[in-house]
Amino acid sequence: MLRSFCAGLLLLLTALPARAEWQLHEQAIMGTRCAVELWEPDAVRARLLAQQVFAEMQRIDRLMSTYKPESELSQLNARAALAPVQVSQELFDLIAAALEYARLSDGAFDITYASVGYLYDYRQHQRPDAAARAAALPGVNFRHVELDPVNRTIHYTRSGTRIDLGGIAKGYVVDRAIEVLRASGVTRAMVNAGGDTRIMGDRFGKSWVVGIRDPNDAGRAALRVPLSDAAISTSGDYERYFDEGGVRYHHILDPRTGDSARSLRSATVIGSTATRTDVLSTTVFVMGAERGLAMINRLGDVDAIVVTPEGKVLYSDGLQPP
Repeated sequence: MLRSFCAGLLLLLTALPARAEWQLHEQAIMGTRCAVELWEPDAVRARLLAQQVFAEMQRIDRLMSTYKPESELSQLNARAALAPVQVSQELFDLIAAALEYARLSDGAFDITYASVGYLYDYRQHQRPDAAARAAALPGVNFRHVELDPVNRTIHYTRSGTRIDLGGIAKGYVVDRAIEVLRASGVTRAMVNAGGDTRIMGDRFGKSWVVGIRDPNDAGRAALRVPLSDAAISTSGDYERYFDEGGVRYHHILDPRTGDSARSLRSATVIGSTATRTDVLSTTVFVMGAERGLAMINRLGDVDAIVVTPEGKVLYSDGLQPP
């Protein structure tokens, strides 16, 4: 069985023939297709569990979406440059985690990329010109975001700074969904939100097999990876983009330039949690093959697969090429 999620970012291929006890449910949330597949002989209970997962995803979307003016994150962006803003513990903790990854990557991962990113509209094929990008770029620096854990407040020290959690929130949503299922006694499941997937357990002695999309062909897997009890995230230049004058403008921006990162076509990271793999796949994509794989090799608890613009597939030290 072959199924594509989020415009083919990841292809999930089951390792066993379809059986009635494997229950698959899908819903569009956060602007992408989300899915949960679990082992549950009772179809009614499976549907209720999936509804709980989707309700949790929708809750987090209402909290952290930059597309919803009423969201807590949107309200933070509107006010935090004027004065410290008190936020929920959940939002505070995720922003704190994102800033830790910014420090780890020396700014290759930076949630303040949104200070320039908001000027792009990929559906309308709109992008800022060089002057507009240069004017907005000083707002991009994770050091502009000050956290006060005692008062649980966040302050932007520079006017024009705003943040977007798109490089970490979907992974966080997937991890929360897995916790919802685990709390209900589920031991075998897959949760997917766009390019972020986490797998709990195996398929009764056999692995789930995850196909990594060929960047040039949405219907083809460039390679396939067997996984159990793991998370996997792919960042690619083919999800939200438009081409203009032979140049691709896509949503993964290099914080140093405010322009799309173009050293890779895709970066896939495998680890234990989707929050971590989500962040690191974006980070590796921005860093490029040499620096990105070197970082992954230093971390030691994750692995990565990258596809270069020339179509070459490269691996971190913990993976053997097929």
